[in-house]
This record gives sequence, structure tokens and C-alpha cells, in this order.
Amino acid sequence: MSHTSPFLAFLERALDFISTLCLLIASVSLVVLIATFGWLVFGRYVLNVTPTWVEQLALLLICYIAFLGAAAGVKEDTHIGVTLFRDMLPFGSQKVVMIAIDIAMAVFGTVMLIAGITLMRFGWGTLLPMLNIPESFRTLAITSCGALILLFAGTRALVRILKFRAWSPADAYKEN
Repeated sequence: MSHTSPFLAFLERALDFISTLCLLIASVSLVVLIATFGWLVFGRYVLNVTPTWVEQLALLLICYIAFLGAAAGVKEDTHIGVTLFRDMLPFGSQKVVMIAIDIAMAVFGTVMLIAGITLMRFGWGTLLPMLNIPESFRTLAITSCGALILLFAGTRALVRILKFRAWSPADAYKEN
């Protein structure tokens, strides 16, 4: 966001760092996923011993890849959106719609966060088969994604509300 206060610039850098960290963790998870499947194939066809834990680890890693990637997509505004009708509105109305969308996404993130916490509490006593870690590690991805969506969308909505007169919807496309 151009011409921002030092606090807003710091906040934007902090959110960019968090988003980059999400993508880094998702990327490392993808590399680990590929490596473990390589080990699965090697173990099955060369050693004739199938490592059974690979499937459960793959399911766990896919949760983190998908949910952290989705959260970063909210920050970078790369999620799928139909903007035809919004773009046909006058600038003032476009701003209101964009803020409403951010608020709706923040509410969705809040629901994910609360539901994720509930699932984590419920699954803490159950172990993932073959990994022997609590089931809650799988639902931590959902909880983290909800918290990050709340943070990213909520902050964007708040900044847009505070700078309502100073920004145009066209600036939103330049931000990313």
C-alpha cells in the first residue's frame, strides 16, 4: 500500500513475512512428501518391505500443504474470485464490496479457528496410526489456517476501512 504510515508499513512487512513462512513450510512439506513417496517405491520394489507409515505422513503433510497454501493465498489475494459485477460498480461501491468480502473471509477464518480448536481438543487423546502422534497434529493445520485467514483478511479489511478515502480499488491490484 503506497504512502502508508510507518506502522502500516511494518504491519505489511510482518504479514508478508508470515505469508512467506507459510509458503516455505508448505514447500518443505511438499519436498518431504515427494521424498517419502520415493522411499515408499524404493522400499516396496527394491527392498520388498513396504514402509506403512508413508501413507499417514502423506495425509498429514497434504493437510499442511493445502491449508498453509490457502492462507497465503488469502494474504496474496490469489484465491479465485468473480469480480465482473464488482468491477461494474462505481469506485465507492467497489470499495464497500471489497471490505465486505474481507470481513466475510475474516468471519470464515474465525469459524475455522474455533472449529479447529474444538477438533484439536477432541482428537488429542487419539493417535494417528503408524505415526503415534496425536490426531490433533492433523487438525492443527485447519486451526492455523483459520487463524491466518482471520489475521490476513481482518487486517486487510481494517486497513481498507481506515484508508477508505485514500485508496482506490485499482490500488488493490497493484498491491500484489
